[in-house]
Amino acid sequence: MSEYLIYFDQPWVGEHSEAWFATRGPLARAVVEEMKAAGVYLLAGGLEEDPDAAFTADATGGTLRFSDGPYVRNPQFLGGFAAIDVADEAAARRWAGKLAEACGWPQEVRRFKS
Repeated sequence: MSEYLIYFDQPWVGEHSEAWFATRGPLARAVVEEMKAAGVYLLAGGLEEDPDAAFTADATGGTLRFSDGPYVRNPQFLGGFAAIDVADEAAARRWAGKLAEACGWPQEVRRFKS
């Protein structure tokens, strides 16, 4: 089995009406439930969209410091993800495709290093 991260950057979502988003939530939740039923689900969720709600832990200077906000301000930031444990890349592609169709925006997929 191999673990994969399926994720999207928030700007990939695009501009849509609240009504459009209301139709996508149930579809995405159904895919997550399908992942659970198939036994491949590890973790999934959408992330807080406000970058100011983030905080940083940094120990590179030898002393642990926490600061408010993202480490680097960037218009690209993680919007949501799903972690799965599947037999092979083909299975990861199937799940990523299901999420892309349910959400209505692209998904990127990366395998966790062994």
